[in-house]
Amino acid sequence: MSQKRNRSFAMRKIALATAVFVLTSVGSGVYAATEHWNDASQSADSASWTQWKTDWETIKDDYEQVSLTPGADETELNFAWYSHEEETPKVRISKTKNGLKSAKEHKGTQEATNINYSETLKESLSDGTYMANKVTVTGIKENSRYYYQVYQNGAWQDVETYRANDFDNYSVLYVADPQIGACSGQTGADGKLSGELAARNDAYNWNEILNETAEQHEDLSFMISAGDQVNTAGNEYEYAGYLYPEAMDSLPSSNIIGNHDSGNKNYSWHFNNPNSFNTDGSQSAYTDGHTTAGSDYYFTYGDVLYISIDTNNYNCATHENVIKKAVDENKDCKWRVVIFHQDIYGSGADHSDSDGMVLRTQLTPLMDEYDIDVVLQGHDHTYSRSYQLTSDGKEHKEYNNSNYRGDEDYQKENLCYNLTSTAEDGNTLTNPEGTVYFEQNSATGSKFYELIAEQQNFIAERSQTWTPTYSVMNVNDNRLSITTYDASTGEQLENSSTYTIIKEEKTPTAPAKETYDISKAVVSGIKDKTYNGKKQTQSITVRYNGKTLTANKDYTVSYSNNKKMGTASVTIAGKGEYTGTIEKTFKIRPKKPVIMTKAAGKQKAVVRWKKVTGANGYRIYTAAKKNGKFKPVKTIKKGKTLRTTIKNLKKGNRYIKVRAYRNVNGKKVFSAYSTVKRVKVR
Repeated sequence: MSQKRNRSFAMRKIALATAVFVLTSVGSGVYAATEHWNDASQSADSASWTQWKTDWETIKDDYEQVSLTPGADETELNFAWYSHEEETPKVRISKTKNGLKSAKEHKGTQEATNINYSETLKESLSDGTYMANKVTVTGIKENSRYYYQVYQNGAWQDVETYRANDFDNYSVLYVADPQIGACSGQTGADGKLSGELAARNDAYNWNEILNETAEQHEDLSFMISAGDQVNTAGNEYEYAGYLYPEAMDSLPSSNIIGNHDSGNKNYSWHFNNPNSFNTDGSQSAYTDGHTTAGSDYYFTYGDVLYISIDTNNYNCATHENVIKKAVDENKDCKWRVVIFHQDIYGSGADHSDSDGMVLRTQLTPLMDEYDIDVVLQGHDHTYSRSYQLTSDGKEHKEYNNSNYRGDEDYQKENLCYNLTSTAEDGNTLTNPEGTVYFEQNSATGSKFYELIAEQQNFIAERSQTWTPTYSVMNVNDNRLSITTYDASTGEQLENSSTYTIIKEEKTPTAPAKETYDISKAVVSGIKDKTYNGKKQTQSITVRYNGKTLTANKDYTVSYSNNKKMGTASVTIAGKGEYTGTIEKTFKIRPKKPVIMTKAAGKQKAVVRWKKVTGANGYRIYTAAKKNGKFKPVKTIKKGKTLRTTIKNLKKGNRYIKVRAYRNVNGKKVFSAYSTVKRVKVR
């Protein structure tokens, strides 16, 4: 059981004993949602929604959840959490679970907050305020699995896991606007939502989406959330909902300050951002104009420099100072990615042509000057991707959060860009000029916005499917690509394409070498596989004109699994003197079920089995002898059904076994059989 679940269980016992829940909210401001939103009470399975409503009474008061964030570079990992004890915060980490007791303890800092104890804690402790704890762990090695423990409230908490992937070839999850509580004002099946009931709805969706996404994309190194983690900056139950998903026990998250986060220090207490700047004292060149939530920050991971700026701060001189400092300290990074919340190039009706582009005239030239490759944005609750853009190099009027309203020249002045790519250039560009801007839709569906009526000339593609979305950014030595997914299906988002930037060193033109089309090669060894919870691989042999080719010299192999299981594809791409690609598809069979219990009655038997992840159903078989001929007696057509009764059985010993199946292209793909179980029928 995870640390969150153990603490949640302990808090639940306290809650059940008292049966009193009064939530103290800090701060003020409730923001209205649009008519478009994701109603969990309608979309969720009724049993899981009922259970969630019960669990929420505990979750909403659990302010002490641990958050992981990337460190200053890939060898560091940052931690932050609340506690109700004054103590030296510590984290210990080891490559083996048994090695934790003797592992090095990484110590950090603690400061008092103004956040009062949750009602659950008040039942067992005197009234007080939480302490904010921060620790940085160093010495992380790539391709390594770690076990860690946090020292909290005088005791080492449950062991959690973290995996560091390849530092040079990795994936990043990009989301925006989870905005827990933003559906406030909507009316669902449970009535009109406000306060913690709205947070309950959005936290359920966030929990389901993030956990499922992390399961589907197993090689994620960290997550980027482009702002508005919560709807009201001072509501701790919204942060409790945001931090609850089990995936966040092992997935660090770089969280950007959104306009809904910026009005309170809770953000700065919950997240231990690397290379951030102290905002408690006098302002400096790196903090001038900062919001209550905190400051800009930056970090590197492999060959990428990530720079997060708080665009609620309209002082762009501050942002330039931070960007320059980050670039000067990391000149060897091949890629530069900037993340901010307000979309200066988006296509949503609510913000893209109003407050979203207030900083366009000031930030666009900075993206040029510091050679920024990609900008990741939020705020507009729609999906869009721009063409490659540069500044037009002209003088333009500067705007802030007060002087753009009613300005007749506002739209005209913000035509401050040039297009350096067009639709004819396609979706894979080599050494392009300028910057590409992504806008991400809501990660939870707490609210959605309409697309602007007329698609702007700088927008390459856009979409509003009224479903949550996320993107996965894949990085390797000379290639950065971003693919956007519909979270409701796990498939690539409608009207979106994978966008790839390739950086190649410019070398003198050499005489053309003879190449061979690998699509004419013969591939053997690809077989159906049994799902084992890991990325599927194959033992592949590639032969061309009778010659066996060498992997990684003559060709590379990559895999793409469909949602959870079903089918997977393997792509063989030529390398060196070989060109072209081959794509083969194979089936992924479900993991075999495990029968949990069985019982018999008069001419019947009852059997229960453990759920198989991704299964669409199950088939039950019986026989009179253990080694006899088993016949199918029942087909279960729901993957969530884990119990059935078999009737009309003859008296005496009967033998039962179960198979799971997955629907693939209209056909059932079966798992192996479970172990045979005997029942004695009366």
